[in-house]
Amino acid sequence: MSDLARDRPGGDQVSELTTARLSVYLRCLEALDAAGVKTVSSQGLEAQFQLNAAQIRKDLAHFGEFGIRGVGYYVKDLKRHLRQILGLDRSIKVVIIGAGNLGLALADYPGFRVDGFDVVSLLDTAREKVGQYSRSGVPIRHVRDLARLVEREKIDIAVISVPAEAAQGTVDDVVATGIRAILNFSPGNLRVPSHVKLKSMDLTVTFESLSFFLAHGHVAP
Repeated sequence: MSDLARDRPGGDQVSELTTARLSVYLRCLEALDAAGVKTVSSQGLEAQFQLNAAQIRKDLAHFGEFGIRGVGYYVKDLKRHLRQILGLDRSIKVVIIGAGNLGLALADYPGFRVDGFDVVSLLDTAREKVGQYSRSGVPIRHVRDLARLVEREKIDIAVISVPAEAAQGTVDDVVATGIRAILNFSPGNLRVPSHVKLKSMDLTVTFESLSFFLAHGHVAP
């Protein structure tokens, strides 16, 4: 977390929902900047992107005062501040464990590099994959190289994309290297120490939620 985020007024904890909304605001500002827009108000963001102006002001107030009365926000400046708050003002190194179809697709996604996420390597145990490269040129190494890779490249985030039966052991190996941020695409409930942040993306649960909508024709507000 950036110094700006740590030093916010009152030192209160910022919720995960708030940081998720900051990411949305950043995407909106990037769109405005690309369109040549210089300034925007919270009401302008609300009108153009179906956001909540009061929520925008409340979220930004956690980190300081960014608006100017009668002007609103300078798009480039607020975009820069949000990137700093979100820790995107530096290169973030990522390793993906599991070089299956999903792992390879994640490694080759161009949006990660645009946002500063550098996928350093894929790791796998399959002999026929080790030594190969993804389509965009990300090397595939053996998973036993994890600790050396983390130490050498100063890896920040590990992405887990392995079969369910191997997931917990893989997470344990990742935690042992000192990595404190894990994005998991493997099914099941995984355990990590309190100092490690684990985010799980269970695609099956997402599909089941969509199936519920199709079956019942409505979703809760």
